[in-house]
Amino acid sequence: MTQPRICVVGSSNLDLVSYVPRLPRMGETLHGFRFQMGFGGKGANQAVMAAKLGAQVAMVTKVGQDVFGDNTRSNFERCGIDTRHVLTTDQAFSGVASIAVGPGGENSITIVAGANDLLTEADVEEARAAIAGAQVLVCQLEVPVETTVAALRLARQSGVRTILNPAPARPSLPDEIYCYSDVFCPNETEAELLAERKVGTVEDAEAVARMLLARGAGAVILTLGDRGSLLLDANEAIHVPASLAKPVDTTGAGDAYVGSLAYFWAAGLPLAEAMRRASIVAAKSVELPGTQTSFPEAADLPPELLR
Repeated sequence: MTQPRICVVGSSNLDLVSYVPRLPRMGETLHGFRFQMGFGGKGANQAVMAAKLGAQVAMVTKVGQDVFGDNTRSNFERCGIDTRHVLTTDQAFSGVASIAVGPGGENSITIVAGANDLLTEADVEEARAAIAGAQVLVCQLEVPVETTVAALRLARQSGVRTILNPAPARPSLPDEIYCYSDVFCPNETEAELLAERKVGTVEDAEAVARMLLARGAGAVILTLGDRGSLLLDANEAIHVPASLAKPVDTTGAGDAYVGSLAYFWAAGLPLAEAMRRASIVAAKSVELPGTQTSFPEAADLPPELLR
């Protein structure tokens, strides 16, 4: 494959991860048995995943003027990511995510956005060349919606394909965010909130995806956990089964999927095949603890996957 060019506009967090015997109930204090810190944020995770597979990645994000921000920048550099648009502010601390992970890999996450909330439309405009030079732009919803819309709009004007991962979930989005999304990629929880309809079966998922497609997206990819993923566009609906895995920690699996999807799509594969390969990468990620530390390198994957 030729080296894909990807730009990610989104969040960077430091993950504070506690491994616990079970997820705590409301008002309960539990003793955990292990703690670790790691790099996270949906935007950063997706950028690192694409870079680990071999993409040329530019990151547009904002961090605090603190040790977490310094370390985040250094982590991007170690991964070979272009950090010219990793911006620093003294108006907020870097974003953090407090994560509890249960014995089956299930997790509960609390995010404090911090500097991520200060990424602006002007910052996106300053990164115009990085966005316009990409084959695929990837966005999420952990920075202000107006900033995300500005990035998607700029990509559309520049002829760059776009993937929007509408996470974290929120009940409504502006109409234009759908129209600027060549691929609108929610998980079932996010899709249920946006469509106000349950996703109990693959048939339900197709009905919900049709509702989201009708709002203006070019295509909808709905991820369904162990039931795989569903692609719906104006021409067809394709269900891609999940890859088998033995989960240790599911934190970041959705980001591994989106970052891999962007990589394979930018490399020239059809969306359905990009989905199949992204599912394999995401399944590999849940078999190790942590977020970015669980993401496989290209060398860890079957060579034919990257051809």
